[in-house]
Amino acid sequence: MDEIDDFPQPGSQGEGAYQRLLVELREGRLNPGDRLRETELAERLGVSRTPVREAIRQLEADGIVTHVPRQGAAIRTLDYAEVMELYEMRTVLEGTAARLAARAASEIEIEELLHMNRALEKLGNSPEAFVLNRQFHAALLDAAKNRFLARSIAGLHKSLMILGPTTLTHPDRAAEAVEEHYGVLEALKARDGALAEAAMRAHIEKAQRVRVRALRARPLFDGDTL
Repeated sequence: MDEIDDFPQPGSQGEGAYQRLLVELREGRLNPGDRLRETELAERLGVSRTPVREAIRQLEADGIVTHVPRQGAAIRTLDYAEVMELYEMRTVLEGTAARLAARAASEIEIEELLHMNRALEKLGNSPEAFVLNRQFHAALLDAAKNRFLARSIAGLHKSLMILGPTTLTHPDRAAEAVEEHYGVLEALKARDGALAEAAMRAHIEKAQRVRVRALRARPLFDGDTL
């Protein structure tokens, strides 16, 4: 079989299984170290083992799944250095997106971002807010109008899914994030690219601090791994 055929094709059952596993990962129903048993997954997802196998191979290509000796496929566990490196890259890439959006976003796009953030402010830290927050960041990236940057951020976000649910689940973080978004939006409206980048970098760095504190609080944290 040609190597490309081992990966899910758009609209296929394998693609559907892949997307559902990504959702479970994002929502914290799959966690680092969890084993991916083809038979169990096929039964749960209501498909045969072949689409599940395709989905696992795609997750492995994404860097989300690894093969553990004598155990099989499992969700990767990131060490401390990897977590810090991921957030460092997220800070750079999303900061760049904000800078480009300050130059390229239309007035309609900026107004829509403002509307989304106002809606986010009313939702608190509800599940609906988590979805809208992702949509806000995706809309800002669209406004940057750089497809290569968008691909880089998409790949990075898949790796970040290994960390589990959004930091907005932590007390007060949702309200803080909304205020930080407003700072980015003010810079976009002023067409100040440097200020927009600085505001977005500060936003991601605050999320990083929340993430690191939460991971350090885990009972099994030993200072070297998260």
